[in-house]
Amino acid sequence: MADNNNDEISIDRLAVMAEYEVSRRSMLRAGVLGVGGLGLTALLAACGTSNGPSHSSSSPSASGGKAKRGGNLILARAQDAVDMDKTMVFSNASIWVYVQIYETLTTSSSDGRSVHPWLATSWTQSADKLTWTFKLRTDVKFSDGKPMTSADVKFSLDQASSTKGGWEFINSAIASVTAPDPATIVIKTKYAWAPLLADLACPSNGIIPNNYGGRSKKQFYSAPVGTGPFKWGSWQKGSKITLTKNTNHWRPGLPYLDSVSWQVVPDDNTRNVMVQGNTAQINENPPLATVAQLQSASGVKVTLFPSTRTDYILMNQKFAPFTDVHVRRAVSYAIDRASLVKTVLYGKGTVANSLFMPTVPYYDKNTPGQSYDMSKAKSELAQSKYPNGFSCTYLASSGDTTDSAIAQVLQASLKQLGITMKITNSDPSAVHDLQNKLQYDISHSYWTMDIADPDELVQFAVLPSGGGHSFETNYNDPQAQAVAKQAEQTFDPTQRQKLYSQLQTMLAESAYLPPLFYQSLPYAMRSNVTGFFVAPTGLYDMGVVSIA
Repeated sequence: MADNNNDEISIDRLAVMAEYEVSRRSMLRAGVLGVGGLGLTALLAACGTSNGPSHSSSSPSASGGKAKRGGNLILARAQDAVDMDKTMVFSNASIWVYVQIYETLTTSSSDGRSVHPWLATSWTQSADKLTWTFKLRTDVKFSDGKPMTSADVKFSLDQASSTKGGWEFINSAIASVTAPDPATIVIKTKYAWAPLLADLACPSNGIIPNNYGGRSKKQFYSAPVGTGPFKWGSWQKGSKITLTKNTNHWRPGLPYLDSVSWQVVPDDNTRNVMVQGNTAQINENPPLATVAQLQSASGVKVTLFPSTRTDYILMNQKFAPFTDVHVRRAVSYAIDRASLVKTVLYGKGTVANSLFMPTVPYYDKNTPGQSYDMSKAKSELAQSKYPNGFSCTYLASSGDTTDSAIAQVLQASLKQLGITMKITNSDPSAVHDLQNKLQYDISHSYWTMDIADPDELVQFAVLPSGGGHSFETNYNDPQAQAVAKQAEQTFDPTQRQKLYSQLQTMLAESAYLPPLFYQSLPYAMRSNVTGFFVAPTGLYDMGVVSIA
C-alpha cells in the first residue's frame, strides 16, 4: 500500500526476506519447523514490510527439489497468444508470456495483497500526496545489453497512459512523468491516488526501451525487448511461442532454464497425456474433471493455486427488463450457486458473495449477496414491472463447457419464475465483441485481477469511464461511483476498508453483476519442475523455475 510516512521502502529488505524464506522451507522439508515456526511476522516487522515479492526466488514453490541449470521447458495450453503489445487488453495467454520479457517498477506480493519494489528500489511521497519520487535500480540492462534508464521508464509509462482501447484507465490519475536524472523518476498525480503503487505493477506498465529502441511500434512488438528473465525467440502462430534465456538479466544466477515454450494444444486430453508422457512439463489449464486422474498419475503433480478469478452473470441495462432492479434481484436469487460449484467446478471452488474476491485487499466476507432462494426470487419478480415473467436470450460461448453449464442451470431456474430464456451460441471472440457493444440480453463473463488493489476491477465495473461500460452492463449509479472515487483517494487502510465494504454492499443490492463462484487456477506439472508458483493475479515468473 501507499507509503504515508515518507519512509523509503528499500530493496535491501527483500534480501533479508529471501534468506528467511529459503531457510524456512529447508527446515520445513526437514521437519524442524511446524507451520507456525520461526515467526515470519516478527521478522518482517523488523524489516518494515509484510511479504516477499511475487517474482522473487523466495516465492512459494509448487514443488520441491533442488534447482538445476539448463533445460527447455514446455507449457501446454489451449489457446495461443494474440499480441505482445503490453498496452492492449488481450487474453491471459498473451500476458503470461510477455511478463517474462517486460518488468515493472513494482510487483505484487506472492499473496496478491501488497506491493513491493522491483525495477524501482525505493520511493517517497510528498506531504500533499501528489508527487512520488522513485529511485531506480542502476544494474538493469535490456536483453540487447543496453542499460535501462529513467528515459526508458518515462517513455514506457507515457505510452501505457496514452494508448487508447487498452489498459490506459489504470494510469488515469497520472498527470505527468519526468526523469530528472538517469536513476530517478517523478510521477505527479492529478489528485491523491492510493492505488498508484499497485497500478505500476500492472503488466501494461512494463518497461521497454525509449522510443521502441529506434524501431516502429509494430516492428518492436513483433520482436520485443525487455529486462525480464527471458528474451524474444520465435512465434509459430497457432502452434508455439519460444523465449530464450536473457543472459543480461539483473537477478544473479537467473534464469535457470535455457528456454521456455508455450505450445498450443486445444484438446484437453492431449495436454494431459503430454504431461504424463513428459513431452510437456506443465499443463496450463487441465480441466477440473481430470484433476483426480492426474493426481494419481506417476511423476505428475497437480496444484490448485488460489486465484482472483470470479465468474459473473451479465445483465444488459441498456434494455428492459434488466433496467428493473427487482428483475435483476430475482435473477440473482434464482441462481443455484452451490449447484454450479458442484457441477462446473467439481466441488473445487466456493460460492461468491461479493463483486470482490477473498484474495483481493478490502474484500468483505459479510457482504450480503443474494444467495439461492426461489421464494425471494418470486417475491422480487412480483415487485417488478414484469410479475408474470418475460423472454430473453442468453449469449453463450460455443465450445465453453463452463458457460454451457451455467446457461442450462440458469435456464431451468428462471423457468420456475415464468422467465423464458433462450440460449444462443457464438464464437468466443464474437461473444466478447457483442458484450463490448452491449448487443446482448444476458450473458456470462469472468474477471482476474492484475494488481494488488481492487481499484482495477472497480474502475472497470463501476465507473462508466473505466473503459468497460461498467463491465459491459451499462450500469450507471452516481452514488456508487462517488464511493468508488472516494476510496481511490483514501490512503488510510481502515477508511478504505469502510468505503469498499459500503461499495460491495451497494453493488450486491443492485444485483447488476451477480457473482457466481470463486475458483482456483489448476496446473498440472511434472514432479521434477521446481519453483513454479502462480500468484492470485494469475502471473508466474519463469525466471525462478527449473527442471530438477
